Amino acid sequence: MNKRTVVAASALALAGLATVTGCSSSGSSGGSGSDSSGTPTVRLMVGGIDKQIYLPYQLAQDLGFYKKYGVNVVLSTETDGGVGAEDAMASGQVDMAGAWYNHTIDFQVKGKAVEDIVQLSGAPGERVMCANGTNVHSAADFKGKVIGVTDLGSGTDTLIKFLAAQKGLKTSDFTRLGVGAGSTVVAALQNHKAACAITTQPTVAALEKKNIAYSAIDLATTTGASGALGGMWPAAGVLARTDWVNSHKDAAQKVVDALVATMHWINTHTAADIANNLPSAYTSNALVTKDDYVTALTQDKGQFLPDGIMPAGGPKTSLATEELAGNATSSVNLGTTFTNEFAIAANKLEGFTTTTTPAGANG
Repeated sequence: MNKRTVVAASALALAGLATVTGCSSSGSSGGSGSDSSGTPTVRLMVGGIDKQIYLPYQLAQDLGFYKKYGVNVVLSTETDGGVGAEDAMASGQVDMAGAWYNHTIDFQVKGKAVEDIVQLSGAPGERVMCANGTNVHSAADFKGKVIGVTDLGSGTDTLIKFLAAQKGLKTSDFTRLGVGAGSTVVAALQNHKAACAITTQPTVAALEKKNIAYSAIDLATTTGASGALGGMWPAAGVLARTDWVNSHKDAAQKVVDALVATMHWINTHTAADIANNLPSAYTSNALVTKDDYVTALTQDKGQFLPDGIMPAGGPKTSLATEELAGNATSSVNLGTTFTNEFAIAANKLEGFTTTTTPAGANG
């Protein structure tokens, strides 16, 4: 699973997040239930809600877009050592997961039907950060070294295995170590428990500011990801069980409407504007100052897609990484792992001009 540890515990309180409870279906027009006005309620768990790669879910709440489009979204976050967002969704603990698209492929391999209903980013938003003095400049230099991933079996683990395989390395040629996220990544590199670690903003900014590590491989922007991974690599999206989507299309559409509006807002506003509309504990904490956060977001804002549409070629690139990493085969039916139906309708609703070329049925 793709775990993202929350750096500041107080972020939960500031965001007003609710404890995740079991969900019950209430028919085709609702989510986990409806309030007295009939507004559907949907529970959405994010794989680390304070991470920049996952900021749209909370931003939509703070901008009032869920309310505007007629849905109550109860946000929660996975925690270190807890159930991953995608697994909580697959088991019915929550309705939706804010997680990486590649999990839909993993679930299909396991015989579970899960689909991505809106795509928020076209890159992992990650950087492989290497401790000063390690002289690592590409995955070819991983040989004989310890490389930190969020946890074994996570999306970051898959990416590291893929990058290494591209350079002809086997998993036995280096060691993968689960180092979590945030302060634990900083400690792993600072204390030389790992030569490199794959991580996101604002941890990247903290490592650079403390002069602990440098960015060796850029997977943080669509340009960087395309160069390193062979094409646009869809990461953050909204995942839900296909049976849930089919029986809750109205609620699913309203969530996508809100998030598509958020992606257009992100595309037309500065990093400082975005930071000013997020909980203060996300943007200023023991890891980074607000100025650091804004600088980091300015640098990596290019990971976000402006219209919520799954990009052409994206699913194929993701499947290629899963295949080379040994997690999947070409027998996967990509057409059932995502849909652009909701995002296209959301853009039409507001008259937004779309710029992303939609993926076809074969990805």
